[in-house]
Amino acid sequence: MTLNRFCFLLLLVAAIGSFFSSSSFAVWFLLINVLTVVIYGADKTAARKGMRRVPETTLLLYGVVGGWPGAILGQQLFRHKTQKQPFRTRFFISVALNVAALAGLYVVYTHLLSR
Repeated sequence: MTLNRFCFLLLLVAAIGSFFSSSSFAVWFLLINVLTVVIYGADKTAARKGMRRVPETTLLLYGVVGGWPGAILGQQLFRHKTQKQPFRTRFFISVALNVAALAGLYVVYTHLLSR
């Protein structure tokens, strides 16, 4: 199994695990951020050893689905993807998309509760 497929398998397991929890959002947020830090570390290790890497789209996807705080931590902790400007730009766009989506969901949810 390639590293990229393993990343998507972990994403699926996190989604299923959080779905069966009483506080799904909190469990999802915790799991996705821990997995994101781990994946940034694995990608840094693969880069150092000349092994197959995690595609940037996978790293960005983890950020879009809520793992951007873990991505920021992983970038700083492992000094990984901190200088590559095209990636940084796409990363900050993905963070903005995630924050906008969360704000939109919050507005919709509070509107539905106030009915």
